[in-house]
Amino acid sequence: TTRLRFEHPEVKAVVVTSGKAKSFCAGANIRMLAASTHPWKVNFCKFTNETRNGMEDATANSGQTYLAAVTGACAGGGYELALACDQILLIDDNSSSVSLPELPLLGVLPGTGGLTRVVDKRGVRKDLADVFATKSEGIRGKTAVAWRLVDAVASKKDWADAVSAAAGKAAKDSERLGGGAAVALTPLEPTITDTEIRYRHVEARLDRDSKVVTITVSGPRGAVPENLERIYELGADFWPLAMSRELDDLILHLRTNELELGTWVFKTRGDPSGVLAFERVIAEHSSSDWFVNEIRHFYKRVLKRLDVTSRSLIAVIEPGSCFAGPLLELALACDRQYMLEGLMEDGDLSEEGEAAQIVVTESNFGSFPMSNGLSRLESRFYGDPDRLNLLGKEIGTRLAAEQADELGLLTFSLDDIDWDEEIRIATEERSSFSPDALTGMEANHRFVGPETIESKIFGRLTAWQNWIFILPNAAGPEGALRRYGTGQRATFDRKRV
Repeated sequence: TTRLRFEHPEVKAVVVTSGKAKSFCAGANIRMLAASTHPWKVNFCKFTNETRNGMEDATANSGQTYLAAVTGACAGGGYELALACDQILLIDDNSSSVSLPELPLLGVLPGTGGLTRVVDKRGVRKDLADVFATKSEGIRGKTAVAWRLVDAVASKKDWADAVSAAAGKAAKDSERLGGGAAVALTPLEPTITDTEIRYRHVEARLDRDSKVVTITVSGPRGAVPENLERIYELGADFWPLAMSRELDDLILHLRTNELELGTWVFKTRGDPSGVLAFERVIAEHSSSDWFVNEIRHFYKRVLKRLDVTSRSLIAVIEPGSCFAGPLLELALACDRQYMLEGLMEDGDLSEEGEAAQIVVTESNFGSFPMSNGLSRLESRFYGDPDRLNLLGKEIGTRLAAEQADELGLLTFSLDDIDWDEEIRIATEERSSFSPDALTGMEANHRFVGPETIESKIFGRLTAWQNWIFILPNAAGPEGALRRYGTGQRATFDRKRV
């Protein structure tokens, strides 16, 4: 979906269909899932959820509307793929159907938003949703329309015309912005060793003994593009996009390959003025140019990926950092924020000429909403509008540690005497706690206030699914997931807890 948004700006409607007449999509490879470790199952479902959310985000914010044209069996993850589309068309041929057979066949839940989208997005009545989720053969034809599982059906004779008409209308109604030509997302080329991952603007140091990753995001180094033409010339090298892609790639790499490095420490390096200058360029053009608009929404999705990552996140704000505007969002996404007061008398930080500062800008009040629909400032100060109003008066102000602490933007403001020791204690303490308990605690603290489909999927459905995934009724040797396809019935522990 990301490549469609950047490399095919002319596309206004996307039809998701199948090259096989009798099967739209059967969902995940069940034997692969059954044989996978629990962490792999969790990461697989989380990434797939983020992909589905990206489709919906493209429809909502990029003018690229997704439509599912379902022929044949549309089961499990296949129907969840269709559910992420704005419209679902089903061929009425007495055999094509939609289904969520995970519970009756596998003893698990649909892992990528199916249960949530059926009732919250499609508006299916809860009793009908109950029947649907326990009926492995699924629902066909006009019944699927009546139950609101699909939007419309069409006969074989009328199928091609119906799909074409729906796609044509979606394209005509699209509000996709105009602008320049396509922008190629050129391959990233990180340098990866056992202790370091390095990109042009993002680097990570891996301390396996302390279970800590230190991630440093560098601000822009070059001049700010003077016009849109120059932004298009830079393409994927334009700093906001290049930095966002590298951070996204790093998050996915660490989530998948470095499971025991449970604490991520975020730092930035650079001149806040440069970050703010690039932010102004984005703000100036994002409402009128497709490319600049896509960059803003891409960074928004990267931050959302960070929000749902099961790692302890700590922001360390030191002299020489550039936590301003969009990069301040990284600190606000963290579970804790530590900021040094003044300069260090000794050590590397003593060579920095100016004390650390952070800058709140208009973008921090809504340009990068979380999955709960709130900005990170709104989530931080939920139920405290006076505090938000006070922060609004500080937009553009360079805030030293004492000021930032008074405004509630920091967990701790520390002097140079306590700095190294407090950071060490914080990371060591984190490594001593149960990783499972930390994941649950952090997820509960990060998402306050209203629920959305997106927040329910990650905060409720995923949590239940991950619990069910690891229990014997699904994953045990006699569980439904392990016995699927063997011809043997699952043996269940019948206790309800």
